[in-house]
Amino acid sequence: MNYRQLGKTGFKVSELSLGTWQVGGGWGADFDDKTAARIINAAIDTGVNFLDTADVYSDGKSENAVSRVVKERRQELFVATKCGRRLSPHSSQMYTPEAVTGFVHDSLRNMAADTLDLIQLHCPPTEVYYRPEIFETFDRLREQGKIRNLGVSVEKVEEGLKAIEYPNVTTVQIIFNMFRLRPSELFFAEAKRRNIGIIVRVPLASGLLSGKYGRNTQFRAGDHRNFNRDGKAFDKGETFSGVPYEVGLEAVDRLKKILPAGTSMPLAALRWILMFPEVTTVIPGASSAEQAQQNAGAVDLPPLSTVQMEQIRAVYDELIRAHVHYLW
Repeated sequence: MNYRQLGKTGFKVSELSLGTWQVGGGWGADFDDKTAARIINAAIDTGVNFLDTADVYSDGKSENAVSRVVKERRQELFVATKCGRRLSPHSSQMYTPEAVTGFVHDSLRNMAADTLDLIQLHCPPTEVYYRPEIFETFDRLREQGKIRNLGVSVEKVEEGLKAIEYPNVTTVQIIFNMFRLRPSELFFAEAKRRNIGIIVRVPLASGLLSGKYGRNTQFRAGDHRNFNRDGKAFDKGETFSGVPYEVGLEAVDRLKKILPAGTSMPLAALRWILMFPEVTTVIPGASSAEQAQQNAGAVDLPPLSTVQMEQIRAVYDELIRAHVHYLW
């Protein structure tokens, strides 16, 4: 495993880490503590030392599962969690200093911790980024020893650019993959200039970039890839990165031809992200211990060539750009 500096946090984290949206549950499956523990331990065994969770993942069960494993391991591990998505309605008006303070206390309780390594606002409405009092609240929480660092998880490049204007923001979690190239333009440059850690989420476009799906693939009823393709439940960009399913399948067919024969499509998609030095870590999810172990293989793949990078960009420009580039 290789490690990179997570911006101003001072943490040195694995460049391939673990996102726990579906660890032991999620995507339509019931949460299972034993499965969660196996997945988290398997990831750590590969050298992963950074785990990303959220209070809303299985209603706090993911936070609890992550914290239990971390306490059992005798090594330095960093845990990031997120807050805000429990607000209903999820509107700017619902974000108050009292609400976010309460969420921090809830996460501390879920993880039986005294301090959170990294707390991230969880894709708040755009208006929240223009409310300094919300960000200032986390200064007080840090002074009280409740948190070590503040970050944000964003839907849009615009939100990431606004967030990093606040001096206490240390990290930005953002969707970036072969189907979502816009962050690599202005945002990456600004984040580097301000020493901001970049955490890449949805690296496989909800599994579409795994190359395992086809036109007849069926997703279970509770899976967002079934019910959120048009953004009925939350931001459409969270599902297949906002790319129409059929268009994505065509793009994946093209991408496979760019890679050497026998190359794993999901590992190549992860390796492509790591070609960008501004990225600190990528947090693919895993629904099994075996998948967590396989994901780590991305760091061992050779770098993609300049020609391959240009060809991948060409697929994006021709098939994907019009659907996503100006929306997120």
